[in-house]
Amino acid sequence: MTDTTNNEATSSGGCPFHHPAPATAAAAPGDAQWHGAQMDFSKSMSYGDYLGLERILTAQHPLSPEHNEMLFIVQHQTSELWMKLMLHEMHAVVANIQADNLSPAFKMLARVARIMDQLVHAWDVLATMTPPEYTAIRPYLGASSGFQSFQYREIEFILGNKNPNMLAVHESATDNHARLRQALHAPSIYDEAIRLLARHGLRIAAERLERDWSQPTVADESVKEAWLEVYRDPQKHWALYELAEKLVDMETAFRFWRFRHVTTVERIIGFKTGTGGTAGVSYLRKMLDVVLFPELFALRTAL
Repeated sequence: MTDTTNNEATSSGGCPFHHPAPATAAAAPGDAQWHGAQMDFSKSMSYGDYLGLERILTAQHPLSPEHNEMLFIVQHQTSELWMKLMLHEMHAVVANIQADNLSPAFKMLARVARIMDQLVHAWDVLATMTPPEYTAIRPYLGASSGFQSFQYREIEFILGNKNPNMLAVHESATDNHARLRQALHAPSIYDEAIRLLARHGLRIAAERLERDWSQPTVADESVKEAWLEVYRDPQKHWALYELAEKLVDMETAFRFWRFRHVTTVERIIGFKTGTGGTAGVSYLRKMLDVVLFPELFALRTAL
């Protein structure tokens, strides 16, 4: 496609990366066409049909008269969509590790880390909301809070940060509660990685392999020693070594996401109590201390 055609496609709202077939004849001035693109979708599926855009783009219902509430709603709705994709990838990671099918799992873990990067930068947009602008919409939020996001809680659970008490807030939503309960009692991604170590002949304490999955991850010396063996001879254990680094990449991205959340909240509301009743910034800062894959970070000191 020539530069001129690129400019025409872009200025008309078309996709500059789409290469339609060349027109066979010049169109009359009044013809509804553009470079051979299909223009009539009365009998076929359009872009908006495929993506369900009518439902998505009419799902924003501000409760206040404030201009800035739309930003607040769109920020959180798009975050939930990205989290839906993250969970889609994470559940597939678990299934692939269970099946000793690591190559697809590596790709999926890398994708999850990039989604987290996307969510980190999304906070930059919300940070354009000033304290007076948020204060104007806060009374309309009621007790609704990101703390109540069942998808975020499921992400925490599948990453190993389990807490049975967190189920209570979802009891009124039966399907979400059941889904979280299942995630709570299932092995996390990291639990499956440790089981993989054992299947590869590395010595893992029996009690670590069959523990209470509803409890958060706790550092285990046998797991640390197994990962150390992997890291001391990467060529011998390359698949396990690559898995470990993908997990570290993902946790690092998750920490950035959490940190950017804290700094954005502090910038906008200071140290006020959160709408959901938590201590706000103070609560979020405590979450920064949570280490999801403790042995993978501890071994770096031991190497």
